[in-house]
Amino acid sequence: MGEDVARDPECIFCKILEGDIPAYKLFEDEHTFAFMDINPLNDGHALIIPKDHHPNIFDTPTNVLAPLMETTQRIARAIQNSIAPDGINILQANGHGAAQSVFHVHFHVLPRKNGDDAKLNWGLRPGDMDHISDLAQQIRVAIKD
Repeated sequence: MGEDVARDPECIFCKILEGDIPAYKLFEDEHTFAFMDINPLNDGHALIIPKDHHPNIFDTPTNVLAPLMETTQRIARAIQNSIAPDGINILQANGHGAAQSVFHVHFHVLPRKNGDDAKLNWGLRPGDMDHISDLAQQIRVAIKD
């Protein structure tokens, strides 16, 4: 990584990584960044991205995917321990047909509630930012090194 980090100046996730767009950060290490989704399916919906820009899983080297999955697992555990949803889905979409809306590889950690009737391609509805901020704090506290 270091000085050779690849970024796309048009990518919203790269803009978040650059600090040009604010985010409710949950966790960051040398290779990955985790933050709250501001259009949540349910409380605690989080996103995990690599610091390098790769448009999809097919173009992402395995040496990038390994730390990405480690962080995804860490965040899923923190959400389970802090919010205690009925279940968690891990989602990673590739391409328009899979409803990929940001072409920077990422994983969704989707807390689920019994009976939430969530569809795979949920509609984007802005969440309450104060509530998202509070949830981010709960999850940050639950993240273990």
